[in-house]
Amino acid sequence: MTAGALVTVACSSDTGARQTAGVGQSTASARTSLAPLTKAQLKALTFKEREVPQVREGGIALQELATDDGEPSFPPVSNPSCEAMRDIRYGENAATVVSQVFNWEGDIYPAYSTIAAYKDGKARKVFADLERALGACRSYSGEGYTGKFKLAVKMEKDPDVGDEAVRFREIAPFRDLGDRDEQFTLVRSGNVIVTFRALNIGGSSYFPEDLIDRQVERLREAQRK
Repeated sequence: MTAGALVTVACSSDTGARQTAGVGQSTASARTSLAPLTKAQLKALTFKEREVPQVREGGIALQELATDDGEPSFPPVSNPSCEAMRDIRYGENAATVVSQVFNWEGDIYPAYSTIAAYKDGKARKVFADLERALGACRSYSGEGYTGKFKLAVKMEKDPDVGDEAVRFREIAPFRDLGDRDEQFTLVRSGNVIVTFRALNIGGSSYFPEDLIDRQVERLREAQRK
């Protein structure tokens, strides 16, 4: 056998080995594909009242998403990119969604978390869609429960938490009380995207960083099991 033939045989064998390995890796990946966390699992991962000393007595609860029956229907907001961002932060098209409300001690404005579980691999794509949407969303107008509104969107420094994270504020004048200021922090941890919202009027709003870290860590650990 010539040297050229030896090289050809060696290359063919190497290519076949790589192809075989690729098939094996794909099969293994398919076998280990994770199902979305269930509603029961998500609820178990939320905070209990005794775990959040910042809330007033009886001030923490889970919220079921409202059904469409009897609910008013509002048109899309003026900026399609902002509409896409809003859909993502509320868990539209996720496999499972659970929301929690936090009524802080000495504060009339509540905060919320929304935990959205996706099919394996989809959360990464959704988060990329979120980042693209935020790149083209700086203001928008629309109509809600309190009537027509117009908001400015201001990006903030991304927090160092989870696999990916973004943070921004939506600000709008609110009668004679000052600006309506709502902070949003969205974090991807594996196949879950969790949104933290904090509202204030006439001042700045912040969702406690320690609670963000603890919630994200719980989601991370739950997906490792």
